[in-house]
Amino acid sequence: MRSMNVAERRARLGLRHRLCPPARTDDVPEIARSTVVLHATDPATVFLSVAARSTGIGPEPVERALYDDRTLLRMLAMRRTMFVAPVELVPVLQASTANALAARQRAAYARIIERGSDITDAAAWYARAEEAAHRALLARGEATGAQLSADEPLLRTQVDPAPGKSYSRPTNVTTWILVTLGCEGRIVRGRPNGSWASSQYRWAPVEKWLPSGIEEVPAGAARAELVRRWLRAFGPAPVSDLKWWTGWNAGDVRKALAELDVTEVDLGGVTGVVLSDDLEPSPVPEPWAALLPALDATPMGWRERGWFLGDHGPLLFDRNGNIGPTVWWDGRIVGGWAQRRDGEIAVRLLEDVGSDAEAAVEREAARVRDWYGDVRATPRFRTPLERELTS
Repeated sequence: MRSMNVAERRARLGLRHRLCPPARTDDVPEIARSTVVLHATDPATVFLSVAARSTGIGPEPVERALYDDRTLLRMLAMRRTMFVAPVELVPVLQASTANALAARQRAAYARIIERGSDITDAAAWYARAEEAAHRALLARGEATGAQLSADEPLLRTQVDPAPGKSYSRPTNVTTWILVTLGCEGRIVRGRPNGSWASSQYRWAPVEKWLPSGIEEVPAGAARAELVRRWLRAFGPAPVSDLKWWTGWNAGDVRKALAELDVTEVDLGGVTGVVLSDDLEPSPVPEPWAALLPALDATPMGWRERGWFLGDHGPLLFDRNGNIGPTVWWDGRIVGGWAQRRDGEIAVRLLEDVGSDAEAAVEREAARVRDWYGDVRATPRFRTPLERELTS
């Protein structure tokens, strides 16, 4: 069995994820492809992930790719997580993951509505509300959730999500309906109502972004293609990492792998898989530094992170498994960072990395500070070190 050690995995990470300077690019969609998709639960993450992998651009090219050229699309997919995907990958994500997610979302919300309101046939009511919301959005062309709720009475329906509980408060169903329509690929999140760090989006019919809609792809073929892309970006890795990243059941993962030509490799006592045409040793880049934002696609690409995280997890993750802003040196995490209220980028190294590394990290911190400009953005999920650095 071919062995692939930690050094080789770190070299691949730096090159394939475009984190070392020779691999960086100002092609925003290509940056997204380098990690399959960009993590987008926190809106600022998309922009700061591009910043770490580019050479000299600012936020404007990212906004242009998202909202003008529309070569990127924001959508819910794996693990019910928000991602920004290259448009050519959208049909794959829709068929492999989002369609099933839409069905689960619809069923879950219908149960809550039936339990917390006087609506008896919640599934039928939910379907009517979806159609009404879609008609209202088509009439406007683009709208916020508040605007659609004002237009359509069904969206103003109030539901008690936890009947009998002291903490429960009546909830408007607008967001539930729009999220489900988005999962189904009928509507998309457009430009935000504020800076690039804002999470308040306007919605648009999918045809406004993709004139022909989302191409239908067989689910099995879509899962195989998504696994192929993940292995190219994140392989070699244990199958358990792939199962975690996709959020699929073990059977779907096995079927997808069976469609591909893969080879088992030894990852220091753990068996991993890699595409069979991807067994050649990776070139070794010069040592590199990077400041990655909270929930960046690189550290969130694997479940088992010991080979690049070391023992720094307690300071850099919250209790729910969300990673905060991280400092990288030569393929491993060596510290964390945060943006303070005055715009300063505060960095703390958690181990001795030497003067050359410290200087490289300082240069990366200056790049991040320039990218933010006047924008201030606090990560949605806060970690112990990020809180310390901003206290």
